[in-house]
Amino acid sequence: MPIKNPKEVFLSLLSDVRQNTERGAKFYQEVSQLAQEPEIQEALEARAFIAAKSLEKLDQCFKILGEQPVKLSGRVHDALVEDFREKLGEIQSPVARRLFVLAKIIQVTHWRIAEYVALVAAADYSGHYGVGVLLESCLADKLAFVERTRRLIRKMAEARAAERVAA
Repeated sequence: MPIKNPKEVFLSLLSDVRQNTERGAKFYQEVSQLAQEPEIQEALEARAFIAAKSLEKLDQCFKILGEQPVKLSGRVHDALVEDFREKLGEIQSPVARRLFVLAKIIQVTHWRIAEYVALVAAADYSGHYGVGVLLESCLADKLAFVERTRRLIRKMAEARAAERVAA
């Protein structure tokens, strides 16, 4: 689909975020089933719940704009998920698997954060402040998730250090 103006760019980016959020919710549910650590599984299930709420906010953005999401290929997301599954399958150590899952989740979330930052700015620039508020609340959820995940990784590292000291 050729993009002719800034509004179409904005709708394309917003559609991409919506599509990725929808796929992300499914991905978080899938990964939570693979997580062997109850704490990580609980965090991923919570993330899937929050992603579902973000979908509602994104749908409201389209409603405010009087538009529908545009259809996109999703090839990048599919490639990321396939790569994740392949690499995860190669990791045998349970601790290494947990660390890998958390690191990849943070990596993808930072990518999403960048998308939201750009969309908030574009919404404000176009005068759609209500859309900006909704997008910024989704951004806040992403930022909170990164912080919580970082704490989980730190907790894992501290537990490992304590094991070494005790040995």
